[in-house]
Amino acid sequence: MSTPNAKPRVIKDFEKLDLNIQELIKLEYPEGFEDHLISFTNMEGKRVSALPFETEEKHYLVRMTIEEAQQIIEDDDDYDDDGNLKDDIKEEYQDKHEEEGEEHDPYADDDNEEED
Repeated sequence: MSTPNAKPRVIKDFEKLDLNIQELIKLEYPEGFEDHLISFTNMEGKRVSALPFETEEKHYLVRMTIEEAQQIIEDDDDYDDDGNLKDDIKEEYQDKHEEEGEEHDPYADDDNEEED
């Protein structure tokens, strides 16, 4: 019998995450990341801040400082000048990830792309 919460835990930088995971994080935190950061002590005894995020398969802690969280949103064209995920982008990601469902392989080619 499996243990509850036996999901692998992944600690990674935002820019090193798969693009699909980044999109899901944006859907989870459409008003930015900085207000959702948590702090913990890593294995080296250093205090680290990270954004928690969970999928069906994994628990993520996305390493970032408040300053990095603000910079990611500021540099990302998916967010407006107020730091909110743009409505059209939000709808696009929702549609994309609803179509993919739970069985989606983030490394597979997207079959729903339109050809020119």
